[in-house]
Amino acid sequence: MSDVQNEHEEHESPIKTPKQLIAVVIAAFLVPIIVIILLVNFVGHGSKEGAGASTTVEAVNDRIKPVASLELKDPNAPRVFKTGEQVYKEVCAACHATGAAGAPKYSNAGDWAPRIGQGFEGLLNSVLHGKGAMQPRAGTTPDDYSDYELGRAVVYMADAGGAKFPEPAAPAGGATAAASDAGAAPAAAAAPAAPAAAAPAAAAPAAAAAAPASADVGKKVYEQVCAACHAAGVAGAPKFGDKAAWAPRLKEGMDAVHAFALKGKGVMPPKGGYAGPDADVLAAVDYMANAAK
Repeated sequence: MSDVQNEHEEHESPIKTPKQLIAVVIAAFLVPIIVIILLVNFVGHGSKEGAGASTTVEAVNDRIKPVASLELKDPNAPRVFKTGEQVYKEVCAACHATGAAGAPKYSNAGDWAPRIGQGFEGLLNSVLHGKGAMQPRAGTTPDDYSDYELGRAVVYMADAGGAKFPEPAAPAGGATAAASDAGAAPAAAAAPAAPAAAAPAAAAPAAAAAAPASADVGKKVYEQVCAACHAAGVAGAPKFGDKAAWAPRLKEGMDAVHAFALKGKGVMPPKGGYAGPDADVLAAVDYMANAAK
């Protein structure tokens, strides 16, 4: 008899009253819901904003903008020389804007005083043949910038540092000088309007705007701008082709390396002082990174 009673007690339900039954039913619904809410909150607080999470107008425009541009030039048209300010921003600012690698800082009279004593010809000779960490022609070629354009950049920087050098004489041969640094009107403003029949040709650059910057573009930008510091590894810049110097940078990922190049880091100004498209700068960074892998 005791065995039967014990077996009956073992199989007896723990729910003995209607109130207990109601409590169990409510708990069966609430407990899973509470667990789900806690899990969602935990996952939500622990997640990070993804690359596509930002939906601001600026972020969207930045993601869909063309990565490169194509400029068509008439080989028979007279060459339009760039101003000293333009050459400075595109080439010289990479070092002279911050005084990196011992370069005289722009508009710093103390840095420029001993250089100005060499005269315009002496300064131009240093630019054309290189000096210290600066490569000949500041890493450019005669096809990129003529001696006259580099001379204009020398005058622009030296005069900002206290010199009184006159604008160098424009070369003969029908070339057109761009607006002077003093604020003269651009030469293009006086040019006659293009014939209406040539208007369809303007669509060509827009059609090619989506083409990505090539490795050749990256190499060219490196030689024109980046090599001023990266060729010799001056001012803490990782030296071109030096795997050990590039390893900690590449470990952070190319997105981080690209961000440093566009926003600047240390003594390097944003985009290294380059005035062209962001895509050109990123192509130059990829060119240097590939050489260090």
